[in-house]
Amino acid sequence: MPGQTSATIDVPSCRVPVWLRCDVLVCGGGCAGVTAAVAAARRGCRVTLLERWPTVGGMATNGLVNAWHRSDREKVVINGLVEEAAERAARHGWIRRDRNFPHAHETHWFDPEGMRLVWQRLLDDAGVTTVCHLAAGEPLVTDRRLVGVLCDTAQGRRALLADIVIDATGDGTVAAKAGVPWQMGRADDGRVQGMTLTFSLRGIDEDAVARVPHEKVHQVIDAMAEQARDGRLPPFNDGNMRGSFTYWGAPNHMIWNVCPVAGNPLDELELSRLNARAHEYVVQYLDFLRTHMPGMAHAEINQTAFALGVRESRRIEAGTQLTANMVLGAAKSAEAVGHGVWMVDIHDPEGSGHTTFSDPGEHHRLRLGTSYHIPLGMCLHPDWPNLGVVGRCAWSTHQAHASVRVQTHCMVMGQGVGTAAAMALAGGVPMRAVQLPLLQQELRRDGVYLEDVPKPA
Repeated sequence: MPGQTSATIDVPSCRVPVWLRCDVLVCGGGCAGVTAAVAAARRGCRVTLLERWPTVGGMATNGLVNAWHRSDREKVVINGLVEEAAERAARHGWIRRDRNFPHAHETHWFDPEGMRLVWQRLLDDAGVTTVCHLAAGEPLVTDRRLVGVLCDTAQGRRALLADIVIDATGDGTVAAKAGVPWQMGRADDGRVQGMTLTFSLRGIDEDAVARVPHEKVHQVIDAMAEQARDGRLPPFNDGNMRGSFTYWGAPNHMIWNVCPVAGNPLDELELSRLNARAHEYVVQYLDFLRTHMPGMAHAEINQTAFALGVRESRRIEAGTQLTANMVLGAAKSAEAVGHGVWMVDIHDPEGSGHTTFSDPGEHHRLRLGTSYHIPLGMCLHPDWPNLGVVGRCAWSTHQAHASVRVQTHCMVMGQGVGTAAAMALAGGVPMRAVQLPLLQQELRRDGVYLEDVPKPA
Protein backbone atom coordinates (compact mmCIF):
# COMPACT_ATOMS: atom_id res chain seq x y z
CA MET A 1 0.00 0.00 0.00
CA PRO A 2 1.58 3.34 -1.05
CA GLY A 3 2.59 5.42 1.94
CA GLN A 4 2.49 2.57 4.44
CA THR A 5 5.69 1.83 6.34
CA SER A 6 7.02 -0.41 9.08
CA ALA A 7 9.13 2.37 10.60
CA THR A 8 8.62 3.40 14.23
CA ILE A 9 9.11 6.57 16.27
CA ASP A 10 9.61 7.20 19.97
CA VAL A 11 6.82 9.14 21.67
CA PRO A 12 8.10 11.10 24.66
CA SER A 13 6.41 10.51 28.01
CA CYS A 14 4.37 13.34 29.47
CA ARG A 15 2.08 14.22 32.35
CA VAL A 16 -1.58 13.98 31.44
CA PRO A 17 -4.17 15.96 33.41
CA VAL A 18 -7.07 14.06 34.90
CA TRP A 19 -10.21 15.45 33.32
CA LEU A 20 -13.02 13.40 34.89
CA ARG A 21 -13.42 10.81 37.63
CA CYS A 22 -16.41 8.49 37.88
CA ASP A 23 -17.59 5.19 39.27
CA VAL A 24 -18.43 3.65 35.89
CA LEU A 25 -16.99 4.69 32.55
CA VAL A 26 -18.91 3.42 29.51
CA CYS A 27 -16.94 3.61 26.26
CA GLY A 28 -19.38 3.70 23.37
CA GLY A 29 -22.83 5.26 23.13
CA GLY A 30 -24.64 2.74 20.98
CA CYS A 31 -27.72 0.97 22.31
CA ALA A 32 -25.66 -1.39 24.53
CA GLY A 33 -23.66 1.48 26.01
CA VAL A 34 -26.79 3.54 26.65
CA THR A 35 -28.54 0.78 28.58
CA ALA A 36 -25.37 -0.03 30.55
CA ALA A 37 -24.93 3.61 31.53
CA VAL A 38 -28.59 4.14 32.46
CA ALA A 39 -28.77 0.92 34.51
CA ALA A 40 -25.67 1.83 36.53
CA ALA A 41 -26.63 5.49 37.01
CA ARG A 42 -30.10 4.63 38.26
CA ARG A 43 -28.44 2.75 41.10
CA GLY A 44 -26.55 5.79 42.27
CA CYS A 45 -23.31 5.41 40.33
CA ARG A 46 -21.52 8.39 38.85
CA VAL A 47 -21.44 7.39 35.20
CA THR A 48 -19.61 8.92 32.25
CA LEU A 49 -20.38 7.79 28.70
CA LEU A 50 -18.01 8.47 25.80
CA GLU A 51 -19.28 8.40 22.22
CA ARG A 52 -17.09 9.05 19.17
CA TRP A 53 -19.98 10.23 16.99
CA PRO A 54 -21.96 13.48 17.45
CA THR A 55 -24.99 11.77 19.01
CA VAL A 56 -25.79 8.58 20.88
CA GLY A 57 -27.56 5.54 19.49
CA GLY A 58 -24.81 4.06 17.34
CA MET A 59 -26.04 2.11 14.35
CA ALA A 60 -29.67 2.46 15.43
CA THR A 61 -29.60 6.21 14.92
CA ASN A 62 -26.51 7.19 12.94
CA GLY A 63 -26.57 3.95 10.94
CA LEU A 64 -30.35 4.02 10.21
CA VAL A 65 -30.79 0.42 11.44
CA ASN A 66 -34.33 0.76 12.72
CA ALA A 67 -35.63 -2.76 13.48
CA TRP A 68 -36.06 -4.41 16.87
CA HIS A 69 -36.34 -8.14 17.51
CA ARG A 70 -38.18 -8.90 20.75
CA SER A 71 -40.49 -11.88 20.22
CA ASP A 72 -40.07 -15.65 20.18
CA ARG A 73 -42.79 -15.53 17.48
CA GLU A 74 -45.46 -16.19 20.07
CA LYS A 75 -44.81 -13.58 22.77
CA VAL A 76 -42.49 -10.69 23.55
CA VAL A 77 -39.64 -11.83 25.80
CA ILE A 78 -37.31 -8.80 25.70
CA ASN A 79 -38.46 -5.94 27.89
CA GLY A 80 -36.70 -3.86 30.57
CA LEU A 81 -35.04 -0.76 29.16
CA VAL A 82 -35.98 -1.92 25.65
CA GLU A 83 -39.66 -1.64 26.55
CA GLU A 84 -39.13 1.66 28.33
CA ALA A 85 -37.45 3.12 25.25
CA ALA A 86 -40.30 1.82 23.09
CA GLU A 87 -42.91 3.38 25.37
CA ARG A 88 -41.13 6.73 25.32
CA ALA A 89 -40.85 6.63 21.53
CA ALA A 90 -44.52 5.68 21.18
CA ARG A 91 -45.62 8.87 22.96
CA HIS A 92 -44.33 10.84 19.98
CA GLY A 93 -45.21 8.41 17.21
CA TRP A 94 -41.56 7.49 16.70
CA ILE A 95 -42.09 3.72 16.76
CA ARG A 96 -44.62 1.30 15.31
CA ARG A 97 -45.36 -2.36 15.70
CA ASP A 98 -44.68 -4.80 12.89
CA ARG A 99 -47.85 -5.87 11.10
CA ASN A 100 -47.31 -9.44 12.35
CA PHE A 101 -46.74 -8.46 16.00
CA PRO A 102 -46.06 -10.51 18.08
CA HIS A 103 -45.82 -13.46 15.69
CA ALA A 104 -42.53 -12.39 14.15
CA HIS A 105 -39.13 -11.78 15.68
CA GLU A 106 -39.20 -8.26 14.23
CA THR A 107 -41.62 -6.56 16.58
CA HIS A 108 -40.97 -2.84 16.07
CA TRP A 109 -39.71 -0.33 13.51
CA PHE A 110 -38.67 3.11 14.70
CA ASP A 111 -37.69 6.56 13.52
CA PRO A 112 -33.91 6.86 14.05
CA GLU A 113 -34.19 10.62 14.63
CA GLY A 114 -36.77 10.11 17.33
CA MET A 115 -34.88 7.28 18.99
CA ARG A 116 -31.81 9.52 19.12
CA LEU A 117 -33.79 11.82 21.42
CA VAL A 118 -35.29 8.97 23.43
CA TRP A 119 -31.88 7.60 24.35
CA GLN A 120 -30.37 10.99 25.11
CA ARG A 121 -33.29 11.77 27.41
CA LEU A 122 -32.87 8.41 29.17
CA LEU A 123 -29.22 9.28 29.82
CA ASP A 124 -30.01 12.81 30.96
CA ASP A 125 -32.81 11.68 33.27
CA ALA A 126 -30.50 9.12 34.87
CA GLY A 127 -27.78 11.73 35.46
CA VAL A 128 -25.22 10.26 33.09
CA THR A 129 -22.43 12.60 31.96
CA THR A 130 -22.49 12.13 28.20
CA VAL A 131 -19.51 13.23 26.11
CA CYS A 132 -19.95 12.95 22.34
CA HIS A 133 -17.39 13.76 19.63
CA LEU A 134 -14.81 11.84 21.69
CA ALA A 135 -13.51 8.29 21.31
CA ALA A 136 -11.94 6.35 24.13
CA GLY A 137 -8.19 6.17 23.59
CA GLU A 138 -5.51 4.09 25.24
CA PRO A 139 -6.65 2.19 28.34
CA LEU A 140 -4.85 2.77 31.63
CA VAL A 141 -4.04 -0.62 33.14
CA THR A 142 -2.56 -1.63 36.49
CA ASP A 143 -2.28 -5.35 37.33
CA ARG A 144 -5.11 -6.31 34.97
CA ARG A 145 -7.36 -3.62 36.32
CA LEU A 146 -8.51 -0.78 34.12
CA VAL A 147 -8.22 2.48 36.01
CA GLY A 148 -9.47 4.57 33.09
CA VAL A 149 -8.65 5.66 29.56
CA LEU A 150 -6.77 8.43 27.80
CA CYS A 151 -8.65 10.67 25.38
CA ASP A 152 -7.29 13.06 22.78
CA THR A 153 -9.61 16.04 23.24
CA ALA A 154 -9.61 19.35 21.42
CA GLN A 155 -7.72 20.75 24.43
CA GLY A 156 -5.11 18.01 24.34
CA ARG A 157 -4.69 14.56 25.88
CA ARG A 158 -6.62 13.99 29.09
CA ALA A 159 -7.30 11.08 31.42
CA LEU A 160 -10.68 9.77 32.56
CA LEU A 161 -10.50 7.61 35.67
CA ALA A 162 -13.08 5.06 36.80
CA ASP A 163 -13.59 2.15 39.18
CA ILE A 164 -15.30 0.06 36.48
CA VAL A 165 -14.90 0.34 32.70
CA ILE A 166 -17.51 -1.03 30.29
CA ASP A 167 -16.39 -1.51 26.69
CA ALA A 168 -19.38 -0.87 24.42
CA THR A 169 -17.32 0.23 21.42
CA GLY A 170 -18.60 -2.48 19.10
CA ASP A 171 -15.05 -3.30 18.01
CA GLY A 172 -13.91 -4.14 21.56
CA THR A 173 -11.25 -1.47 21.19
CA VAL A 174 -10.65 -0.74 24.86
CA ALA A 175 -10.48 -4.38 25.92
CA ALA A 176 -8.24 -5.35 23.01
CA LYS A 177 -5.81 -2.49 23.62
CA ALA A 178 -5.69 -3.45 27.30
CA GLY A 179 -4.50 -6.91 26.30
CA VAL A 180 -7.63 -9.03 26.68
CA PRO A 181 -7.52 -11.90 24.12
CA TRP A 182 -9.99 -11.82 21.25
CA GLN A 183 -11.06 -13.61 18.10
CA MET A 184 -12.44 -12.36 14.82
CA GLY A 185 -14.51 -13.77 11.99
CA ARG A 186 -14.95 -17.30 10.72
CA ALA A 187 -12.76 -20.03 12.14
CA ASP A 188 -11.29 -21.01 8.77
CA ASP A 189 -10.31 -17.62 7.33
CA GLY A 190 -11.11 -14.87 9.87
CA ARG A 191 -13.52 -13.10 7.53
CA VAL A 192 -16.37 -11.28 9.27
CA GLN A 193 -19.98 -10.87 8.26
CA GLY A 194 -20.67 -8.51 5.39
CA MET A 195 -21.41 -4.85 6.11
CA THR A 196 -24.29 -2.78 4.73
CA LEU A 197 -24.84 0.87 3.88
CA THR A 198 -28.49 1.66 4.63
CA PHE A 199 -30.30 4.48 2.87
CA SER A 200 -33.73 5.93 2.15
CA LEU A 201 -35.33 7.29 -1.01
CA ARG A 202 -37.88 9.96 -1.86
CA GLY A 203 -39.77 10.84 -5.03
CA ILE A 204 -41.36 7.38 -5.29
CA ASP A 205 -44.85 7.23 -6.78
CA GLU A 206 -46.27 5.08 -4.00
CA ASP A 207 -49.64 4.55 -5.71
CA ALA A 208 -47.94 3.31 -8.86
CA VAL A 209 -45.70 0.95 -6.90
CA ALA A 210 -48.71 -0.42 -5.03
CA ARG A 211 -50.34 -1.35 -8.34
CA VAL A 212 -47.35 -3.33 -9.60
CA PRO A 213 -48.17 -7.08 -9.54
CA HIS A 214 -45.79 -9.12 -7.45
CA GLU A 215 -44.96 -11.14 -10.55
CA LYS A 216 -43.71 -7.97 -12.26
CA VAL A 217 -41.67 -7.00 -9.17
CA HIS A 218 -39.92 -10.35 -9.19
CA GLN A 219 -39.26 -10.13 -12.93
CA VAL A 220 -37.53 -6.77 -12.48
CA ILE A 221 -35.45 -7.98 -9.55
CA ASP A 222 -34.60 -11.19 -11.41
CA ALA A 223 -33.20 -9.03 -14.20
CA MET A 224 -31.32 -6.95 -11.64
CA ALA A 225 -29.86 -10.12 -10.11
CA GLU A 226 -28.77 -11.37 -13.53
CA GLN A 227 -26.91 -8.14 -14.18
CA ALA A 228 -25.27 -8.40 -10.75
CA ARG A 229 -24.09 -11.93 -11.55
CA ASP A 230 -22.66 -10.65 -14.84
CA GLY A 231 -20.88 -7.77 -13.14
CA ARG A 232 -22.99 -5.10 -14.82
CA LEU A 233 -24.52 -4.15 -11.46
CA PRO A 234 -23.05 -4.40 -7.97
CA PRO A 235 -24.18 -7.17 -5.60
CA PHE A 236 -27.27 -6.56 -3.49
CA ASN A 237 -29.34 -8.27 -0.83
CA ASP A 238 -31.86 -10.03 -3.02
CA GLY A 239 -34.23 -11.05 -0.22
CA ASN A 240 -34.46 -7.59 1.28
CA MET A 241 -34.82 -5.97 -2.15
CA ARG A 242 -37.82 -8.15 -2.95
CA GLY A 243 -39.29 -7.55 0.49
CA SER A 244 -38.95 -3.79 0.02
CA PHE A 245 -41.47 -3.96 -2.81
CA THR A 246 -43.68 -6.97 -2.03
CA TYR A 247 -43.89 -6.60 1.76
CA TRP A 248 -43.61 -2.86 2.32
CA GLY A 249 -44.60 -1.51 -1.09
CA ALA A 250 -41.46 0.70 -1.25
CA PRO A 251 -42.87 3.82 0.44
CA ASN A 252 -40.91 7.06 0.51
CA HIS A 253 -38.32 7.37 3.27
CA MET A 254 -38.36 3.64 3.96
CA ILE A 255 -34.90 2.47 5.03
CA TRP A 256 -33.35 0.07 2.52
CA ASN A 257 -31.06 -2.70 3.82
CA VAL A 258 -29.81 -4.01 0.49
CA CYS A 259 -26.29 -2.62 -0.11
CA PRO A 260 -23.51 -5.07 0.90
CA VAL A 261 -19.74 -4.71 1.06
CA ALA A 262 -17.20 -6.98 2.73
CA GLY A 263 -13.76 -6.55 4.22
CA ASN A 264 -11.87 -5.80 7.41
CA PRO A 265 -13.68 -3.18 9.52
CA LEU A 266 -10.58 -2.71 11.70
CA ASP A 267 -8.53 -1.42 8.76
CA GLU A 268 -9.43 2.26 8.36
CA LEU A 269 -7.98 2.48 4.85
CA GLU A 270 -10.04 -0.47 3.68
CA LEU A 271 -13.12 0.72 5.53
CA SER A 272 -12.86 4.09 3.81
CA ARG A 273 -12.70 2.45 0.38
CA LEU A 274 -15.65 0.20 1.19
CA ASN A 275 -17.73 3.13 2.37
CA ALA A 276 -17.07 5.04 -0.85
CA ARG A 277 -17.83 1.91 -2.91
CA ALA A 278 -21.14 1.40 -1.12
CA HIS A 279 -22.26 4.93 -1.95
CA GLU A 280 -21.48 4.22 -5.61
CA TYR A 281 -23.55 1.04 -5.38
CA VAL A 282 -26.61 2.95 -4.18
CA VAL A 283 -26.47 5.24 -7.23
CA GLN A 284 -26.23 2.23 -9.55
CA TYR A 285 -29.21 0.50 -7.92
CA LEU A 286 -31.22 3.68 -8.26
CA ASP A 287 -30.35 4.10 -11.95
CA PHE A 288 -31.61 0.58 -12.62
CA LEU A 289 -34.81 0.96 -10.62
CA ARG A 290 -35.66 4.29 -12.23
CA THR A 291 -35.52 2.63 -15.63
CA HIS A 292 -37.16 -0.71 -14.91
CA MET A 293 -39.47 -0.50 -11.87
CA PRO A 294 -42.86 1.23 -12.28
CA GLY A 295 -43.30 4.14 -9.90
CA MET A 296 -39.55 4.67 -9.45
CA ALA A 297 -38.80 6.95 -12.41
CA HIS A 298 -38.37 10.05 -10.23
CA ALA A 299 -36.92 8.40 -7.13
CA GLU A 300 -33.83 9.99 -5.63
CA ILE A 301 -31.64 9.49 -2.59
CA ASN A 302 -33.13 10.98 0.54
CA GLN A 303 -30.53 9.95 3.13
CA THR A 304 -27.59 7.62 3.54
CA ALA A 305 -26.31 6.27 6.84
CA PHE A 306 -23.56 8.12 8.68
CA ALA A 307 -21.38 5.00 8.48
CA LEU A 308 -21.36 1.46 7.19
CA GLY A 309 -23.25 -1.02 9.33
CA VAL A 310 -20.49 -3.23 10.72
CA ARG A 311 -22.00 -6.47 11.99
CA GLU A 312 -18.90 -8.18 13.30
CA SER A 313 -15.28 -7.50 14.19
CA ARG A 314 -13.53 -8.47 17.43
CA ARG A 315 -15.21 -10.83 19.85
CA ILE A 316 -13.54 -10.36 23.24
CA GLU A 317 -12.84 -13.55 25.18
CA ALA A 318 -14.73 -13.94 28.44
CA GLY A 319 -15.75 -16.58 30.95
CA THR A 320 -18.66 -17.97 28.90
CA GLN A 321 -18.75 -18.31 25.14
CA LEU A 322 -22.16 -18.29 23.51
CA THR A 323 -22.36 -20.97 20.80
CA ALA A 324 -24.73 -21.77 17.95
CA ASN A 325 -25.90 -24.89 19.79
CA MET A 326 -26.83 -22.73 22.77
CA VAL A 327 -28.75 -20.34 20.51
CA LEU A 328 -30.59 -22.88 18.37
CA GLY A 329 -31.12 -25.22 21.30
CA ALA A 330 -32.73 -22.44 23.37
CA ALA A 331 -30.20 -23.13 26.15
CA LYS A 332 -30.94 -21.83 29.61
CA SER A 333 -28.23 -20.50 31.95
CA ALA A 334 -27.91 -19.88 35.67
CA GLU A 335 -26.13 -16.61 34.82
CA ALA A 336 -28.88 -15.29 32.55
CA VAL A 337 -29.46 -11.54 32.31
CA GLY A 338 -32.19 -11.82 29.69
CA HIS A 339 -33.44 -13.72 26.66
CA GLY A 340 -32.42 -13.84 23.00
CA VAL A 341 -34.66 -14.80 20.10
CA TRP A 342 -32.98 -13.97 16.79
CA MET A 343 -31.90 -16.60 14.29
CA VAL A 344 -28.36 -17.37 13.13
CA ASP A 345 -28.45 -14.62 10.50
CA ILE A 346 -25.08 -14.59 8.72
CA HIS A 347 -24.50 -11.97 6.03
CA ASP A 348 -22.08 -13.39 3.48
CA PRO A 349 -18.47 -12.47 4.44
CA GLU A 350 -17.62 -12.46 0.73
CA GLY A 351 -19.97 -9.53 0.08
CA SER A 352 -22.53 -11.18 -2.20
CA GLY A 353 -25.42 -9.78 -0.18
CA HIS A 354 -26.75 -13.25 0.63
CA THR A 355 -27.90 -13.81 4.19
CA THR A 356 -29.08 -16.97 5.91
CA PHE A 357 -32.23 -14.98 6.78
CA SER A 358 -33.39 -15.78 3.23
CA ASP A 359 -32.52 -19.48 3.35
CA PRO A 360 -35.47 -21.89 3.22
CA GLY A 361 -36.26 -24.13 6.15
CA GLU A 362 -35.90 -23.71 9.88
CA HIS A 363 -32.38 -25.04 10.51
CA HIS A 364 -31.07 -21.56 11.33
CA ARG A 365 -34.03 -20.55 13.53
CA LEU A 366 -35.07 -21.33 17.07
CA ARG A 367 -38.19 -23.39 17.44
CA LEU A 368 -41.41 -21.41 17.54
CA GLY A 369 -42.08 -20.03 21.02
CA THR A 370 -38.57 -20.65 22.39
CA SER A 371 -35.69 -18.37 23.38
CA TYR A 372 -32.18 -18.74 24.77
CA HIS A 373 -30.57 -17.09 27.75
CA ILE A 374 -27.95 -14.39 27.32
CA PRO A 375 -25.36 -15.16 30.01
CA LEU A 376 -23.56 -12.52 32.05
CA GLY A 377 -20.35 -14.52 31.63
CA MET A 378 -20.08 -13.69 27.94
CA CYS A 379 -19.46 -10.09 29.01
CA LEU A 380 -16.94 -10.67 31.85
CA HIS A 381 -13.41 -12.08 31.63
CA PRO A 382 -12.40 -13.93 34.83
CA ASP A 383 -8.95 -12.30 34.91
CA TRP A 384 -10.20 -8.71 34.48
CA PRO A 385 -12.31 -7.94 37.57
CA ASN A 386 -13.50 -4.43 36.72
CA LEU A 387 -14.01 -4.73 32.95
CA GLY A 388 -17.31 -5.45 31.25
CA VAL A 389 -17.81 -5.92 27.51
CA VAL A 390 -21.28 -5.42 26.02
CA GLY A 391 -22.74 -5.44 22.52
CA ARG A 392 -21.48 -7.14 19.42
CA CYS A 393 -17.94 -7.45 20.83
CA ALA A 394 -19.03 -9.83 23.62
CA TRP A 395 -17.77 -13.43 23.64
CA SER A 396 -19.48 -15.76 21.18
CA THR A 397 -18.69 -17.93 18.20
CA HIS A 398 -19.02 -16.53 14.69
CA GLN A 399 -22.33 -18.36 14.26
CA ALA A 400 -23.83 -17.42 17.64
CA HIS A 401 -22.70 -13.84 17.12
CA ALA A 402 -24.99 -13.73 14.08
CA SER A 403 -27.92 -13.98 16.51
CA VAL A 404 -26.84 -12.05 19.59
CA ARG A 405 -25.48 -9.03 17.66
CA VAL A 406 -28.88 -7.41 17.08
CA GLN A 407 -29.80 -4.27 19.01
CA THR A 408 -32.32 -5.66 21.48
CA HIS A 409 -29.95 -8.44 22.51
CA CYS A 410 -27.10 -5.94 22.93
CA MET A 411 -29.40 -3.83 25.12
CA VAL A 412 -30.09 -6.90 27.28
CA MET A 413 -26.34 -7.24 27.80
CA GLY A 414 -26.00 -3.54 28.56
CA GLN A 415 -28.72 -3.50 31.21
CA GLY A 416 -27.37 -6.67 32.80
CA VAL A 417 -23.77 -5.53 32.98
CA GLY A 418 -24.67 -2.00 34.05
CA THR A 419 -26.74 -3.40 36.89
CA ALA A 420 -23.96 -5.83 37.85
CA ALA A 421 -21.44 -2.97 37.87
CA ALA A 422 -23.52 -0.96 40.33
CA MET A 423 -24.04 -3.98 42.57
CA ALA A 424 -20.32 -4.79 42.49
CA LEU A 425 -19.39 -1.28 43.56
CA ALA A 426 -21.99 -1.30 46.32
CA GLY A 427 -20.69 -4.62 47.62
CA GLY A 428 -16.99 -3.94 47.09
CA VAL A 429 -16.56 -7.06 44.93
CA PRO A 430 -15.57 -7.80 41.31
CA MET A 431 -18.45 -7.92 38.87
CA ARG A 432 -18.07 -11.67 38.44
CA ALA A 433 -18.61 -12.09 42.21
CA VAL A 434 -22.04 -10.46 42.22
CA GLN A 435 -24.61 -12.99 43.43
CA LEU A 436 -26.55 -14.07 40.36
CA PRO A 437 -29.93 -14.63 42.06
CA LEU A 438 -29.77 -11.11 43.51
CA LEU A 439 -28.77 -9.65 40.15
CA GLN A 440 -31.64 -11.45 38.43
CA GLN A 441 -34.01 -10.26 41.13
CA GLU A 442 -33.00 -6.67 40.47
CA LEU A 443 -33.36 -7.10 36.72
CA ARG A 444 -36.85 -8.50 37.11
CA ARG A 445 -37.77 -5.53 39.29
CA ASP A 446 -36.63 -3.33 36.42
CA GLY A 447 -38.94 -5.09 33.99
CA VAL A 448 -36.53 -7.59 32.42
CA TYR A 449 -38.18 -10.83 31.31
CA LEU A 450 -36.28 -13.73 32.92
CA GLU A 451 -37.88 -17.16 32.94
CA ASP A 452 -36.72 -20.77 33.37
CA VAL A 453 -33.46 -19.77 35.06
CA PRO A 454 -31.64 -22.83 36.46
CA LYS A 455 -30.22 -22.70 39.96
CA PRO A 456 -26.46 -22.05 40.13
CA ALA A 457 -24.40 -25.25 40.36
